[in-house]
Amino acid sequence: MQLQLSADVEVVFARGTVTPEQQKKVPLTQTQDEEHTVDEDTALRYRYETKYRTATIMEEDALNQPTAAEADLSLHTLSESPCGSLVVYVIPESSSLLPEDVDVYIGQRRTALLRNGAQMRVGRTIEQLLAHLEPRLKQVLQVMSFSHTDITAALSDRVRLSPGNKESIADSMRSFKSSPGYEITFSLLNPDPKSHRLHWDIEGSVQTYIQPLLTKLAPVANFSIDSQTLYYAMLGVNPRFDSNRSAYTLNCDSLAHVINPVEARLGSNAASSNPVLNFLLYAPDAHHSPLYIHDRKKREVPSNAFHSPRWGGIMVYNVNGFYGPEAVFPVDINIDMTRVMGVFLAQLRLLLGVQSPTAPPGFLVAPCSSTGIADWELDRLMWSRSVENVATATTTITSLAQLLDQIGNIVINDNIAEQVSSAVTSLQLAVAELEAGNLGFALQYSKEAILASERAFFDPSLLHLLYFPDDQKFAIYIPLFLPMCVPILLSLLKIVSEARQRRREKQAKKD
Repeated sequence: MQLQLSADVEVVFARGTVTPEQQKKVPLTQTQDEEHTVDEDTALRYRYETKYRTATIMEEDALNQPTAAEADLSLHTLSESPCGSLVVYVIPESSSLLPEDVDVYIGQRRTALLRNGAQMRVGRTIEQLLAHLEPRLKQVLQVMSFSHTDITAALSDRVRLSPGNKESIADSMRSFKSSPGYEITFSLLNPDPKSHRLHWDIEGSVQTYIQPLLTKLAPVANFSIDSQTLYYAMLGVNPRFDSNRSAYTLNCDSLAHVINPVEARLGSNAASSNPVLNFLLYAPDAHHSPLYIHDRKKREVPSNAFHSPRWGGIMVYNVNGFYGPEAVFPVDINIDMTRVMGVFLAQLRLLLGVQSPTAPPGFLVAPCSSTGIADWELDRLMWSRSVENVATATTTITSLAQLLDQIGNIVINDNIAEQVSSAVTSLQLAVAELEAGNLGFALQYSKEAILASERAFFDPSLLHLLYFPDDQKFAIYIPLFLPMCVPILLSLLKIVSEARQRRREKQAKKD
């Protein structure tokens, strides 16, 4: 499989970053290609088309804002960059938008601010200026656009990775695989309802903290949310008492044993085949409070929470502080949902594959907005999901073709043929849109391809043949017919033997 991903990059020079002589050479366009071989059957090509121009009057006004965040918002108001593209504004060294120790600012949109040294303007050609900017531009692309590590992780189920590559994509392997939809379940575990009554505004908190993120992720997948409260639900692991702190602890080695006992009580939506993301809030009983989670270095985890790859997350919420000396049980406790949802939101980002890469030195990345995800983070996720969907649909169609070749007596009805044709057409369109840099269309076509390929593969008319090929038929019928055939064969052998004996006796009489 060969894939090409194309990204459009626009570099805008603000006033004071280019000389009049350099300004005569812009606008201009440059194209750079990078080729990577993943394995003997898979090759990737990355194409970056960079356009250079000078800032307009309105953009200059936006860059005169007091702060970089305000400038980012003003530039976004002027024009919204297409999905999958980037705009980098080169600002003079004397600009007050960035602190002295910051060279690059990455905002919430698809815009970055890059400080240019004054010494690069004097006596330099435009080619020398662009060569000076190129290393920083590559770093910006690695942060804000697709990276080879992300794309390799998206292909991890299709290609064989070396041990070094597996280590580099370890964080990406923690997230759920691409799916048309996800089920999100929030569960409140109250193991001791006789001691405390827990109250949580889960509906309002989901609307405030979670729904803005899911709204922005709508192009990627559909989401459904439900919640439940489970009483007398225990973790299944006995925490250790730390006499030095007068508290109970859970070390990292015991966390793996926490999930299984609880999972049996969570339940699932049998009507849906979508992956389920579980988020559990556990309030320890009075006899095991307070309870703290420790990492491998035996230090307290600040969030007092942990997450399990491709499953969900658990947060321990201590309520012993609400017990007064004259408390009347059960104690009514209102849970601080701001703190809880902050932890769950961070875990949700990780499980869905929204990962902020480590910024190089001199970079300043704006914190997440109320939506919980920046536009460029959404683009990175869409690049990965598009490639993963293309790889998954290709593998499904290939597997179906191999199975059909092995089963000679299979009948393909028109519905299956239409689904396969639709999947192949959508795959071709998705690959073409990736090459053109149209990220939104590429993701949509890739989702259509994976849905059509799975409908064809799991068609009811094929299932009985897929699960009962000829070799399994022999395994089923031989034990049934072999005992019946043995006496018949013995009788035939006896008849043949008697016939030969009579023939020999007749021959002897004639002689």
